[in-house]
Amino acid sequence: MMKSSGVALCWCLVVLLLVGLGQIQKAEAAGCNPQALSPCLPSIVNGTPPTKECCTNAKEQEPCLCNFIKDPAYGKIIKNPNTKKTLEACGLKWPTCP
Repeated sequence: MMKSSGVALCWCLVVLLLVGLGQIQKAEAAGCNPQALSPCLPSIVNGTPPTKECCTNAKEQEPCLCNFIKDPAYGKIIKNPNTKKTLEACGLKWPTCP
């Protein structure tokens, strides 16, 4: 009886570990990364049309834009008028932040 209890416990631990790893991967995949917007810097600084890479990254980081705007390290860059133009050229709207 002890052996079957040990096996069941071991399987429970494996399942919990796999579920936990899945949650960690989801959190990392949805993570906010302001450096991901670096391909957009030429558009933001010079007003040039955004690249495909810029737009792809901007769309991935869209849920994070309010956090970037509020962050003193990035807010000044993000609040540049060309940022709004870049987002619009990528088919995104300027976020309404709480």
